[in-house]
Formats: sequence, C-alpha cells, structure tokens
Amino acid sequence: MHVYDTITAALSDLDHRGYNLDFNLTAVGLECKSINLFLMPEEFEIEEVYRFEGMTDPADSSVVYAISSNTGSLKGVLVDGYGVYAENVSPELLNKLKIHHA
Repeated sequence: MHVYDTITAALSDLDHRGYNLDFNLTAVGLECKSINLFLMPEEFEIEEVYRFEGMTDPADSSVVYAISSNTGSLKGVLVDGYGVYAENVSPELLNKLKIHHA
C-alpha cells in the first residue's frame, strides 16, 4: 500500500499505475461517463483506499478508492467525501464501500 500526502499525489500515481477512469457514485452502482460504463456492486472490486483529512474543516475530508472491474481490465478511481454516500446509495453499494472505509 502506498502513502500519499495529498489527493493530487494519490490520483497522479494511481493514473500512472493504470487507474485512468473516473467513476461517479449513483444510487445503485458506479458510472464512468467517458466510456458510457455502469458497474453494479458485484461487478467491481475496491483494490486500494486512501483517506485524506481536511486541514481545518472535517467536511473537507475525502476518500480515494482505486477500482477495478470484474468484467474486464478496466481500472479507475472514485473520489468521495466521508459519509457523503451514506444517504443516497443502495444498501449493497453502501456495504461494499463501508467494508473498505472502516
């Protein structure tokens, strides 16, 4: 596992290691608009997780997830704020993210 001081450093290194897609959370899975891809929780794995604390405001805290698909060799990242997803996603997706968030 790598250690990064900033989100920018994490995203840059992950990109160099092939995690070059940008995923967004939806209510039931992950979406990558650039290639018109949608992944349900059972279709992806969380390979790595990096947490970043806000310097002065806890609301600035974020998590970077390194994601790989089970349906091919697609890899990308999901950047999310702590707890932001909790109210807006399916129980299956929330459970998958929480396992790696703890």
